[in-house]
Amino acid sequence: MLNYILLFAPQAEGEAGAGGGWSGIIMIVALIAIFYFFMIRPQSKKQKEIRKFREAMQKGDKVITAGGIHGKIKEIKENVIVLQVDDNVKITIDKAMVYPSAGDAIESGADIKNAN
Repeated sequence: MLNYILLFAPQAEGEAGAGGGWSGIIMIVALIAIFYFFMIRPQSKKQKEIRKFREAMQKGDKVITAGGIHGKIKEIKENVIVLQVDDNVKITIDKAMVYPSAGDAIESGADIKNAN
């Protein structure tokens, strides 16, 4: 019974107002920092790696498209790549839809939606 009374005892007005506001702000800032370091930063690093790969692509590199088609680069134009899928089978695809590996294609699902 004594614990119940102590928990609900009225506090001084200035004491509760000053400490409560700052702790709430600190908690929000901490959550934003955690969100940044665990979600935003790794994703932007991955996007930079994929962008570097696309800039460094050369004729003859083996790649995978966002749709899962494996092939070899035959020709690189400004925004388009001619990909040889099989003997005498060439397809033209957008440069933004090419990844160095299948794992990168799956992880960058958001990048595929933004390209359209």
